[in-house]
Amino acid sequence: MSAGQRRDPFDYPRHWEADVVLSDGGTVHLRPVIPDDADGLVALHGRLSERSRYFRYFGAYPRIPQRDLERFSVVDHHDRVAFVALLGDEIIAVGRYERLDDGPSAEVAFVVDDAHQGRGLGSILLEHLAAAAAECGLSRFVAEVLAENSPMVRVFRDAGYQVSREIEEGVLHLEFDIDPTEESLAVARSREQAAEARSVYNLLHPRSVAVIGASADPTKIGYVALTNLLAADFAGTVYPVNPEHRSVRGVRAYPSVVDIPDQVDLAVVAVRAEVVESVLDGALAKGVKTLLIVSGGFAEAGPLGLHAELRLVGEARAHGMRVVGPNALGVLNTDAGVRLNATLAPRLPARGRTGFFCQSGALGTAILADAEARGLGLSTFVSAGNRADVSGNDLLQYWETDPNTDLVLLYLESFGNPRKFARLARRLARTKPIVAVKSGRHAIRPQLAATSIEVDEASVQALFEQTGVVRVDTLAQLFDTALVFAHQPLPAGPRVGIVGNSSAIGLLAADTARAQGLKLAFDPVDVGPQAGPEEFAAAVREALNSPETDALVVVFVPPLAIPGTAFARALREAVVELAGHKPIVSTFLAAEGVPAELAVLSEDGSPTRGSVPSYPSPERAVNALARVVRYAAWRQRPQGSLIRPAGLHIEKAQDIVREILAAEDGKTTLLSDEDVVRLLGCYGVDVVPFSVVSTEDEAVSVAAGLGYPVTLKAVDERLRGRPDLAGVRLDLGSEDAVRTSYRDLVEVSGEEDVYVQRMAPKGISCVIGLQDDPSFGTLVSFGLSGLVSTLLGDRAYRAVPVTDMDAATLVREPRTAPLLTGYRGDEPADLAALQDLVLRVAALAEDNPEIRSLTLDPILASPDGAFVANARAVLGPPPSRPDTGPRRLRPITAPD
Repeated sequence: MSAGQRRDPFDYPRHWEADVVLSDGGTVHLRPVIPDDADGLVALHGRLSERSRYFRYFGAYPRIPQRDLERFSVVDHHDRVAFVALLGDEIIAVGRYERLDDGPSAEVAFVVDDAHQGRGLGSILLEHLAAAAAECGLSRFVAEVLAENSPMVRVFRDAGYQVSREIEEGVLHLEFDIDPTEESLAVARSREQAAEARSVYNLLHPRSVAVIGASADPTKIGYVALTNLLAADFAGTVYPVNPEHRSVRGVRAYPSVVDIPDQVDLAVVAVRAEVVESVLDGALAKGVKTLLIVSGGFAEAGPLGLHAELRLVGEARAHGMRVVGPNALGVLNTDAGVRLNATLAPRLPARGRTGFFCQSGALGTAILADAEARGLGLSTFVSAGNRADVSGNDLLQYWETDPNTDLVLLYLESFGNPRKFARLARRLARTKPIVAVKSGRHAIRPQLAATSIEVDEASVQALFEQTGVVRVDTLAQLFDTALVFAHQPLPAGPRVGIVGNSSAIGLLAADTARAQGLKLAFDPVDVGPQAGPEEFAAAVREALNSPETDALVVVFVPPLAIPGTAFARALREAVVELAGHKPIVSTFLAAEGVPAELAVLSEDGSPTRGSVPSYPSPERAVNALARVVRYAAWRQRPQGSLIRPAGLHIEKAQDIVREILAAEDGKTTLLSDEDVVRLLGCYGVDVVPFSVVSTEDEAVSVAAGLGYPVTLKAVDERLRGRPDLAGVRLDLGSEDAVRTSYRDLVEVSGEEDVYVQRMAPKGISCVIGLQDDPSFGTLVSFGLSGLVSTLLGDRAYRAVPVTDMDAATLVREPRTAPLLTGYRGDEPADLAALQDLVLRVAALAEDNPEIRSLTLDPILASPDGAFVANARAVLGPPPSRPDTGPRRLRPITAPD
């Protein structure tokens, strides 16, 4: 008996468990099989059709013999692994692999309950089995499949692996390496997007809604929820659930959700927290697709409420159901064919093409009222409350393919999975603008803490900048920016024209534009306070038609003689004539939002594309336009490619990392100079040659060997990094200079050891760093080195993986970066060499998550290249990576 077979069949790796979303938006729970599953396996086998059994076992196989049943249910979770997919307590699918001849290959097979075939279970099981197999040292899967079993053949064919196939006597023999490929990752991401989008579609397009806790008492939230659904004229069927009344508000009521005669797609739960669990049992029995819990009293109420919340969500997911909330304001869909107002807010907003996700239920009502007041129509709105399950990431997946949404607004207090957010936002922002308020900079609400990861400000900023998300600080700025995106086209460039009837306000707009980095196409045009509507409109037309103008700011102070509405109509007509090919913002009549006179109305009477947004001040108008200009510039930039530099020795580097960690018993450790040089060398990062010497004569000998000129440095890092402490001697060209400098450094540092290093070409000192962010992986940073840059925080950041475009923009982003590009006539540094260094460091971090931090400082950037003079690295156990591996929902776990 092998060591693998002696493993405890109940003791499987707990991180292999996962909740997953299927292609129809439902959920199942995946976990390794245990001996107690024997009865469930027999029950699954009994439900299989004869055809399914034949495809799986190549014969009739009417029942599972006891010997086979034991082999199926008792595995070692290493050489023999099986996953079961559970819907409630019922096993609906099984996937397994078995190692072949103690080698690197394993045979893999699946079987799926007939009632659940076509939901994507086969591909999900394959992903999770492949990840487990790789963890256990396997590299290849083989499968024997009947040629006529087209669904199973399709699972392997469409997975994105390079599959070799042979056929003999009607049996296909398939083989493929299980290392993720670019194609297999793309396939998995595409399926993830489709499945999670479908789960949100089920939430926002219900054909029937049950209001559990519907009440005739106006003081109860059950009354408000039911009233709002009815007032919005919901296109589907509404079922009040109230055990004490035959009808509520004139609509027939049912004692329990299980008593409703038809399918229930969405259940709005508006009962006391202590009753929600019993309500859940009925919803599970009924097969409700989505639960919306507007009730409070969960995580926000303390530890007991938090445990109840996590238990509730775990049960719901295990039975195929997604959950919004608890403590949620609700969800909206203004689509004319849906008309869903499942919120506690009294009015369904005007229909528009903006999707809004909000974590805060308390702010939700104010947000909806503000959107209506400003003339911003919405397509959909979700207030997730405690965000125990459905999160902003789910909505990003939905909005990516929603034809009714062109703009996404987010009010975020925290991140549940920041790595995934970055991935999804980066993809979505290429086609639809995302504007986000990130509050909670210094604290997270207790009810969100259990499902949140704390992210520092530098990381948040890096995440937003890299993904193209337009970050704003307040809700007012969010709406200011949204009005431009929602109603105006994107600008082609940063050149702004200003037209108005007040020179003072025009100059104020011009000053703000310059401060925001915009370029003035021409001096502000002042038509004067006496100009009439036609003269005013003519100036607007001329500015818009100018090839020098990418966008226009209109500033208007109403004259006494002519009503301002006449000017507004003239402006709107001029804009409509020119087909709205350039964005316009205005300060008009001190109005905020979209005044009726500047609105272009849709069929249902709400402002639509071409409407001109107005702001109370020119500063707010220009600031909003500037955010749109920066986003348009980001979108115009090439996306870049994930380039792997040449000359990488990945396996050699991983051997070095394993060797060092094994010697340190897996503990976090600071690498020696020799180990840092070895590790960096594997990725083509060369440190300028050096040696550590302990005597004056040794210093002279090493200097001669390296070649003059040389530099001497104190071993103490504090002295090396402080020019004022004289810990470095540069440009030493003779033996006498080396001897004198050695004696000086020993006196300054009090240590005999001194670095002797070949003198690198003179250049500007830069620093490239890696810092491990537990929330979304490793950040690469770049800046100029020195006390001033450090003190001012003048660093740019990118998250790994880094594209060539990320590297190019990273080295140009710090405020002091112009020093590298020929500031004041100096010869520019070799930026291509710096970019190559960034890509090599990023590849090192991506391949070796054990690198917890790395600093290359200083890097001397000159026209001759980029030369690393010093490096420092720390290794440690790799942290968890929440957005890697096979598809899974965010885990539901109780806090420690």
